[in-house]
Amino acid sequence: MAGMNAAAPSPDRFQPRPAEGYAGDVTPELAFRWWQQGEAVLVDVRTDAERDWVGFIPGAINIEWKHWPGMLVRPDFDEDLRARVPSDRKVVMLCRSGVRSVASSRRATELGYEAYNILEGFQGDPDGQGHRDTVGGWRVRGLPWRQG
Repeated sequence: MAGMNAAAPSPDRFQPRPAEGYAGDVTPELAFRWWQQGEAVLVDVRTDAERDWVGFIPGAINIEWKHWPGMLVRPDFDEDLRARVPSDRKVVMLCRSGVRSVASSRRATELGYEAYNILEGFQGDPDGQGHRDTVGGWRVRGLPWRQG
């Protein structure tokens, strides 16, 4: 499990940001806080392969938004979300970098959920050399995860 970063996050990292088509964007730290306090359900929408090879968050609900190969939206996403997440619960969506989680947050909102996208995703954006896990993301922020 990764350790916590030494630098404390700024207070604005704990406020949702407005978004179009879903409840808002939240930082990894705020999503983690909500999840740990029982205020939200954490849904990891990455592929099974990503979780197996890159790492996973123990206790998160894993529901692929898109399936490899082809990366087409899974037709069972709606059914899986409804079966595994009560509709009266706030939901925070996580993907690799915060792109698929926007789309899945919009879909969850259409299904009646209060859905938030987790900014930066699990691995963050690429740095100047195209590498992830150096600029933002769940892992870089020192939040709990495990290697598959």
